[in-house]
Amino acid sequence: MKTWRIGVIGCGRISSVYTAAFKNMEEIEVCFAVDKELERAKNFAGRFPGCGFSDRLEDLLEQELDAVHVLTPHYLHKEHAIACLNAGFHVLTEKPIAIHLGDADLMTEAAKRNHKQLGVIFQNRYIEGIREVKRLIEAGEFGRLTGAFSTLNWWRPPSYYDCDWKGSWEREGGGVVIDQAIHSLDLVRYLMGCEPVKVNASIDRRVLTNIEVEDVADAAIVFENGAVYSFFACNYYTSNSAIRVEISGENGTALLTQNEVLIKLKGRPERTVYPAAGPDVQGEAYWGNYHEVQLRDFYRCLEEGRKVPTDPEDAKKTLKLVLDIYRSGKEKNAL
Repeated sequence: MKTWRIGVIGCGRISSVYTAAFKNMEEIEVCFAVDKELERAKNFAGRFPGCGFSDRLEDLLEQELDAVHVLTPHYLHKEHAIACLNAGFHVLTEKPIAIHLGDADLMTEAAKRNHKQLGVIFQNRYIEGIREVKRLIEAGEFGRLTGAFSTLNWWRPPSYYDCDWKGSWEREGGGVVIDQAIHSLDLVRYLMGCEPVKVNASIDRRVLTNIEVEDVADAAIVFENGAVYSFFACNYYTSNSAIRVEISGENGTALLTQNEVLIKLKGRPERTVYPAAGPDVQGEAYWGNYHEVQLRDFYRCLEEGRKVPTDPEDAKKTLKLVLDIYRSGKEKNAL
């Protein structure tokens, strides 16, 4: 098996999850790290023997790498991904793919032009129970899908936004929807297997008055198959409560609570699919422990010459749903 030489752009909070995953992955060699704060790049690189570091993107682009992981603020995903694709590297970026659909298009074009793969992190698709539910839906076990709901009640203190990009429409692209609840929206899209055709949403800033973006949102979302999705998210709760996502069909329901999935199908005993035991994960608990699973899948796809899951066309559809919620909420209109 090939050993993939990789680089990392962005050594902030989320990089701790990647550090833990990379240390478990024999198929990769971490060769170079970049961050605008040189000390952060140095600290990240110090965890991997022989890893170089810099505060200049140009230094990474001169390296002999196979792939780069983009862990930078939302508004920089386009710039960094396109630069790496043009340099001849495969790219796996953190979500969202971008903050504008046009930027996502440019990233897609760069991947095609350079004959490189571009993937987007949506690690919750890899939860064991979610994969089982997807299989059952595709096998027809749920019958016609009729609806879904998701709730996200989390807490982000005002200090969370004490940086140069969080809480800004221009740089973060939004608030609780694009940063936290995008995972719930992506899971429902993934399980439905079709796209939304109508969005009627409301967004507001109720508690976190130090930001310009929303701290709460709700929506009624209708899919091509007629299923109605009830969506709610806020980040002014008193703690990070367990995410809940439910999908309903003619023959039963599946309810995700954090990482456990309860499946109820007519004529069968209900059962819970629990997460497999895995390594301890550094960083915030709400990031989950499925980054490593998606990272391994990314490199398997490269090894086997297969298209990576959550490719730019797929990730762009989740971004479009996010942006439709914002547009509907701002215009106070159903789209």
